[in-house]
Amino acid sequence: MTIRVLLADDQALLRSAFRVLVDSEPDMEVVGEASDGAEAVRLAKERQADVVLMDIRMPGTDGLAATRLITADPSLAHVRIVILTTFEVDDYVVRSLRAGASGFLGKGSEPEELLNAIRVAAGGEALLSPAATKGLIARFLAQGGDGRDGEHDPDRAGRLDALTVREREVLVLVAGGHSNDEIAERLQVSPLTVKTHVNRAMAKLGARDRAQLVVIAYESGLVRPRVD
Repeated sequence: MTIRVLLADDQALLRSAFRVLVDSEPDMEVVGEASDGAEAVRLAKERQADVVLMDIRMPGTDGLAATRLITADPSLAHVRIVILTTFEVDDYVVRSLRAGASGFLGKGSEPEELLNAIRVAAGGEALLSPAATKGLIARFLAQGGDGRDGEHDPDRAGRLDALTVREREVLVLVAGGHSNDEIAERLQVSPLTVKTHVNRAMAKLGARDRAQLVVIAYESGLVRPRVD
């Protein structure tokens, strides 16, 4: 199956470079280019994109607003968003993950990292750069950079009551940046069993993917931030 990729960035030169890279792969193709968030939302619908590479800072409707619009649209439930950022630590990235983005990637990443990110996001099996994303969220939750002054969300905490003991255990490990295989080894179960627990936790918590599970784990207080 060919992965349909939409490029959303206000820099035409950067979009061109991404297009050449993506189109060179036999399992993916660029189906559109957007220079702002509003255009990205429109093209995501029109071109039936699977993955959107979304720049976070664009004129008009920015990447954060576009991410919210896409993830809130039931007809675009299959679309996965990878946030592109110049900065490794950025409050907007945390807010984008909370809005439903699948992960983030630095614009200076190697070509293979970008291509792998597209495949991982399209597969929906794992959070992009889980350890890095976990650390980013932890830092902003601890320092109040998310606009909550570091406080946990009681509504999120209450929703955890729907999880089984095993699902909570798996959620803690997901928030720690561990893959399904690593979790399976720790718990001495099969990766398929771990995947089932993860999927059930996402369904119960209303999370689109593992990225949002990480956010929920920290917001609810199930996992405490550690800031070095």
